[in-house]
Amino acid sequence: MDTIFHIFHHAQYTRDGPVLGNLLSPIPPTGDPSLLQRFYKDSNVFDIQSDITQYIKSPQTTLPKEQRNAWIDIYVAYWKAIGEILRAESGNHRNDWAIKVYEAWKEVMNLVIRGYGGSSGFQSWTLPVLYTAGKYLRVFAIKADEEQAAKVGNGAVKMENDGIGDDVTSGGFEKNERLEDAARVINRVFTLCISDRAPMEESRKWGLYHTTNLLFKTYFKLNSISLSKNCLRAIQASATDMPPMSHFPKAHIVTFKYYVGVIHFLDEEYHKAEENLTAAYRMCHKDAQTNKDLILTYLVPTNLHTTRHLPPMGFLTTPVYHLFSGLCAAVHHGALSCFTHELALQENKFVKRRIYLSLERCRELCLRNLLKNCWILAGDKEKPRVKVKEWAAAVRWSSKETGEGGYRYLPRRVFDQKPNRRDTTEFEEDVRKRKEAGERFESEMDDDEVECLISGLIYKVRPTPFPPFSRIAPLHAVFIPPNPSPSFLTFVLNISRFLDASGKFSRPYSPQPSSTKPLAPDFSFAILTSILSQPSKKKEQNANTRPPFKKQGLLKGYISREHGIIVLNRKGEIFPGTGV
Repeated sequence: MDTIFHIFHHAQYTRDGPVLGNLLSPIPPTGDPSLLQRFYKDSNVFDIQSDITQYIKSPQTTLPKEQRNAWIDIYVAYWKAIGEILRAESGNHRNDWAIKVYEAWKEVMNLVIRGYGGSSGFQSWTLPVLYTAGKYLRVFAIKADEEQAAKVGNGAVKMENDGIGDDVTSGGFEKNERLEDAARVINRVFTLCISDRAPMEESRKWGLYHTTNLLFKTYFKLNSISLSKNCLRAIQASATDMPPMSHFPKAHIVTFKYYVGVIHFLDEEYHKAEENLTAAYRMCHKDAQTNKDLILTYLVPTNLHTTRHLPPMGFLTTPVYHLFSGLCAAVHHGALSCFTHELALQENKFVKRRIYLSLERCRELCLRNLLKNCWILAGDKEKPRVKVKEWAAAVRWSSKETGEGGYRYLPRRVFDQKPNRRDTTEFEEDVRKRKEAGERFESEMDDDEVECLISGLIYKVRPTPFPPFSRIAPLHAVFIPPNPSPSFLTFVLNISRFLDASGKFSRPYSPQPSSTKPLAPDFSFAILTSILSQPSKKKEQNANTRPPFKKQGLLKGYISREHGIIVLNRKGEIFPGTGV
């Protein structure tokens, strides 16, 4: 005990919080691996209270009575917890060692929290003690749940670490009682820090972000990410009483930005996620490669959604490269079959990291690049038009199975003006043979299905599918519901014949049949788009009051079903973000 309390009094005298925090660790220092064993053997259950009282009341330091009593209680509980850990290491109680260790360490945590209460509680420089106690409370809670799961076989969370951190749940969604109990205790620490009204120099608010990060890790492990938003709202509500974020330790801010970015990522708020994850990556230490890998795991899919650009493969580290290289290559080449194969191959890893659904939506980028390559090979640069059948052939060709994730590039012969019958009917021959065998495969897609995919890419050019009716007619003309039905769209298409180039009615509209030539069956969505794009005076007046919107287009043009072609945009980029 002499060694430990000599360090304790020296840390109290020099106000060295990290040393005082490390002193309460259940792991011995590397330079003295037998320190905890000596500490436990120097006393017994009958004399531990008096022994520690004697050491704490040393004349080396003068502590207030309340703090002295609090430290005595903490180190008595710490001695008992070390005893449980040593018995577990020796194998005396193999069945329930983790549960006993957790209960003993929970008592240490509760006493530490109690020590910070009241006007004469621990000072803010001792916050590392709170960090250490909370950190190992969470670790022992996870171990206790693993032990309970092993007994009953309910498949609860397992503390597996394959480079993705210990905040990822690899099992089912069963209840984890100890970890939930630990979350409630850590939440008390969060309340203790955020509700402190002491002067900022002595405030416990300096430990707020570290405690919040610990809560985030616990909630993520419990798959209760929605509870993390309560912490964010509480921090935002008390922002005026907080010091600037730049004054906090950089390690706390990097972790906080990372988790905030992941929360926005899971809420599909990709621009906010990109802002926080990028800030976390730039602030991360150059040698903290594991932390950088964790940030890039979410930053790469986020950039795919916000910028539509693939990351440079040389920029990624080995673990992240192996995770995304195949998928990014498939998107780059427009290889739909390889995209499906890579997504299925890495499905378990993507699901553990909670990025599977986000990456699955990148199939549109893969399709966009496929159509871009098709247009470069077959399109008319003077008249940017491509036949629907040509794009349908490209989609079927790229979707065709090629074995173990092999890439299927677009051959020039598929788009020749005078194609070889043997080459161009290869896909149809495959379909016929497999249909005769009673099989069906993914690339069996007709022209109408491909047309729907292309319509979806065109649709994403606009921020909203149907702008307010005031953009095409006076407000008193007709009432427009917020979510128009297909029948209402037909109505809009019909009245569009009565509009002039400025978007106003050129003659009175009547729903009764008239001599006006009826619309062609292939009246395309692009005509409606051009009509709706006519700005109104009211829109110009309210332009400054509307929030800005960053368009995320994939394809600019329209489909003419009468001619069976896709007419691409003549001005600007046809495939936004690609430079084409």
